[in-house]
Amino acid sequence: MLYRFQIELSDIDRGIYESLDFRVAQHPSEAVPYLLTRTLAYSLSYQRGLEFASKGLGDPEGPALQVITDNGAIDLWVEIGNPSARKLHKANKAARQVIVYTYKSAEVLLLDIKNNDVHKANQIQIYAFDPKILLELESSLEKNNRWGILLQDEHLSIEVNGKSIAMQVKKYLP
Repeated sequence: MLYRFQIELSDIDRGIYESLDFRVAQHPSEAVPYLLTRTLAYSLSYQRGLEFASKGLGDPEGPALQVITDNGAIDLWVEIGNPSARKLHKANKAARQVIVYTYKSAEVLLLDIKNNDVHKANQIQIYAFDPKILLELESSLEKNNRWGILLQDEHLSIEVNGKSIAMQVKKYLP
């Protein structure tokens, strides 16, 4: 399934105000919470050059989202869910910045990182979304979606079909 998102983004914390228009293809094995987390990750990590990885879920070793510099280096590596410590080790060695957006247990992810030798683990940024809020978003998901997203001080407000959905985006550092 292919979904279109038109998002008015106001990321006050980073001073980013953009009108985003992109499509997200749902892989047959992809759960809707994963899809929604990828969509929110794209919006909340938005910067010039941000792209969904070309192989998508077909490349378990690659990022979900990335920014590649003009010289081919990975500037930003974004993961979704609870990637393995091994993958995060690889990501942190390959990229200038690594961010994980999870809808699963951040504590399990943090424990895995702590119990394994992850390169520069303390520099990985981890953000957790409330699964209940993702279920609420799922109920309003359509083929064409118009959202307004406001992020300020880790408080996220999503305007969908005249309804406001709010949650705190919890930030964790290993």
